[in-house]
This record gives sequence, C-alpha cells and structure tokens, in this order.
Amino acid sequence: RSEALGIAVHTPRTLRDPEAQAEFASLGADVAVVAAYGLLLPQAVLDAPARGCINIHASLLPRWRGAAPIQRAILAGDAETGVTIMAMEAGLDTGPMILSRATPVASKTTGDLTGELAVIGAELVVEALAGALAGMAQPQAGVTLAPKISKAEARIDFARDAAALERAVRAFNPAPGAWTMVGGERLKILAADVVPGDFAAGVIADDRMTFGTGAGGLRPSLVQRAGKPAMTTADLLNGWALPPGTAVDPP
Repeated sequence: RSEALGIAVHTPRTLRDPEAQAEFASLGADVAVVAAYGLLLPQAVLDAPARGCINIHASLLPRWRGAAPIQRAILAGDAETGVTIMAMEAGLDTGPMILSRATPVASKTTGDLTGELAVIGAELVVEALAGALAGMAQPQAGVTLAPKISKAEARIDFARDAAALERAVRAFNPAPGAWTMVGGERLKILAADVVPGDFAAGVIADDRMTFGTGAGGLRPSLVQRAGKPAMTTADLLNGWALPPGTAVDPP
C-alpha cells in the first residue's frame, strides 16, 4: 500500500548496521513512529529524529511489556487492556508514557482486540503527535512481561481448569491456535465454552465433544482439523467419530 502511494519503503534486516543507521538518519525525520516492529532500536536510531521515537504499544504499561501483550492479557484474565503511546528508549517498552486508553477484554479474542487496539492506537498517535510528546515515567510497581507465544505453549493442557483453557482458546485465536492431538491428528479449538461439572481430564464426556479438564468441561464450538477449513463442532462430528470416552493423545 505504501509503495502504491509512492512512499519509500525500507526493510533492513537489522538496524545495528552503521549503513542502515546512516540511511535512517539521512531522512531528517522530526519523529519516528513504531508499531509492533519486532526489533529493538539501537541508540543511534533512537537519537536520530529531532523529537525522538514513539511506540504504539498494545497494553496498559507497565503491564505486559514485550512481544505478546494482547495474548498475555487474555491468558491472565485481565478485565481490561489498551494502548499506550510511549517515548522509546533503549530498554524493552520501558520509556515514558505519553497517552493511554483502556478497553474491556470481555470475551474477545486476540484477533478481535488486535483490530480494536489498532483503531485506538491510530487515534492516540495522531493526538500525541499534535502535542509536545512529553511523557510520564512508568511506575516501578506492576511491571509484567509478555514473551512471544510459541506453538508448544498453545497445546492444551487439560489438567488445567476449563476457565483458563477457554481464555487460552481466545488468546491463541487466530494464531497459533489452541490445539490438541486426538488419534494422532492435530485438532485446533478456535472457540469454546466452559461447562460446569466433574469430568475426567482430557477425555470426551458427551456427544457434543465436551472435554474434561482439571475443573469443569471445555466444549468447543468452532474447530479445525489439520489441512481443513474451520468448522462447527457439529459439522466435525458428522465426519469424524469421536464418541464419549475418547481421550486426547498424551504429550
């Protein structure tokens, strides 16, 4: 899209290369805006723009500094998350806070919140750029880290309680997708509900494919087999016999 509009696009593999740093400095930028860039900016880059570099971060700092703030907020059961516009410094999401806005997490997925927070971030950064970019130091209390999500972490551990697993399903939707193995086949669970009751963990308890957990049941409503499109659980069961008593494969 940027190239179609005639805007120059640079994609350096690293900003630690002096040549890349010099190229960036040659732009003569007043300010640099960063969003989910994925690379730490070296001091030479941070110092190049006249008004510094600011970051659109998808959490209410200092909570959830790092690569996966949206997923971590959902996993933790946070009531709200949001966007913080911050002045960048050498540390990971440690800079002064310029503006922030909160929004409820409720029953949203990472995909839902990503879209919502993108809109909030766009509004806030325009407001921030119109001001002095003066920030307030982050408090020392309440700091949490949001490390990157791995596919291994997204494997469902049915020994955990159903409420935690339902949050995991939402946190890992759309990617990498909460998953389990049944009969040697990977099955992603894209949406699910918590069902009260006492069930055997990791075992299908009824004809609606309710999985027993450490506390309660997890009833999938939207699932995906390997190499197949997403489908309702009812459609899945029409073509795959998974009777009550079927157990998930051990890790």
